[in-house]
Amino acid sequence: MERNIVKVGLMGFGTVGTGVVRIVQGHQEDLYKQTGLGIEIHKILVQDKEKPRSISGMEDRMTLDPQELIGDPEIDVIVEVIGGIHPAKEYILAALENRKHVVTANKDLMALHGAEILQKAQVKGCDVFYEASVAGGIPILRALVEGFASDRITKMMGIVNGTTNYILTKMSEEGADYAEVLKEAQALGYAEADPTSDVEGYDAARKMAILATLGFRVPMRLEDVEVKGISGVSKEDIAYGKKLGYVVKLIGLAQRDGDAIEVSVQPTMVHKSHPLASVNGVFNAVYVHGEAVGETMFYGPGAGELPTATAVVSDLVTVVKNMKLGVNGRGMVAPYREKVLKEDQDKLSRYFLRMIVADKRGVLAQITHLLADNNISLVQVLQQPYNGGQQAEIIMVTHQAAKRNMDEMLETLAGMDVIHEIKSCYRVEGEEE
Repeated sequence: MERNIVKVGLMGFGTVGTGVVRIVQGHQEDLYKQTGLGIEIHKILVQDKEKPRSISGMEDRMTLDPQELIGDPEIDVIVEVIGGIHPAKEYILAALENRKHVVTANKDLMALHGAEILQKAQVKGCDVFYEASVAGGIPILRALVEGFASDRITKMMGIVNGTTNYILTKMSEEGADYAEVLKEAQALGYAEADPTSDVEGYDAARKMAILATLGFRVPMRLEDVEVKGISGVSKEDIAYGKKLGYVVKLIGLAQRDGDAIEVSVQPTMVHKSHPLASVNGVFNAVYVHGEAVGETMFYGPGAGELPTATAVVSDLVTVVKNMKLGVNGRGMVAPYREKVLKEDQDKLSRYFLRMIVADKRGVLAQITHLLADNNISLVQVLQQPYNGGQQAEIIMVTHQAAKRNMDEMLETLAGMDVIHEIKSCYRVEGEEE
């Protein structure tokens, strides 16, 4: 039935939900000009009707019952910003069953159950959009699906977690310890009381699974992503990286060589000349390489009420435009390529390695001989006294090497008497050899 107003059921009235209401109410004329239809927040699912809100006048639209949104025939679109897996998954599937279009900002849900949700949407002829689930206000998902539709993406590399980027930026700027900066980030609200999801890389891993699925058209799962967080990064690592021309960033990497794919999240030494090296604070950036277009980069705020809400409302506008044209459910491309994951011998990278060794003649020669045995060669070497001259500290940057060779070499190093401690090992990106 033709309507002049599209009615929206909003699930969640927290930070992002509030931002969605602000934008929809404040941009009515612009939204109408873009879509030819009015957009109205018809009902809002909340947990507590009595909770003080920064927006007034919405009290009569709030409900505690999700069925008032899912079962309301007047509601055309469900916007889900409550987060978490359950009950969000059940709400979204029920909404699709009732042929309601869905916009969500839920990265956890889409990383774990996106394939099931998109399949249901396809069957029901509904739209499901989730731009806000990755990199906040940066329109990266739309760019992957639409902007690169005629290209083949070979590499996506990015800073997709603002909390960790803030922590690493402060450590770099102030020479501070990880624990000290984490406390500061928590006090400022940049990090949660339990920061595990952010600092151990799980949040970024979910986003990289989504990016890889869309960019490579493969059914990527969260368990396919190799994950290492930043809790082990020391101020010494950062200082030595600077000496050699690198900045430490938590980098999400999705790379395709031929048909084989690798996806990882890990602290990485990024050369100061690379565009990602200058992305600081809570900002996000995603670098995309296409076979035809070459290098592109998307940069902007990765979180916050209005940046994330802007991405949600942009998706909402797309749904409404599709309704006007009668093409809902036709724009989604489900993953259609077979997933082939790289073996460790095919994962190639340069590496930064820092270790404490016995300060005696011939140690460096033993190490370089071991490197050669594992087909690993060096670009840079730095050696200096450690512990008052009792030991030596060696920092190395390698040429490109296979992960399997590097792992085997590290295992051998750890068993050598002259190697007292392997302090750190990081991938290296940027600066062509």
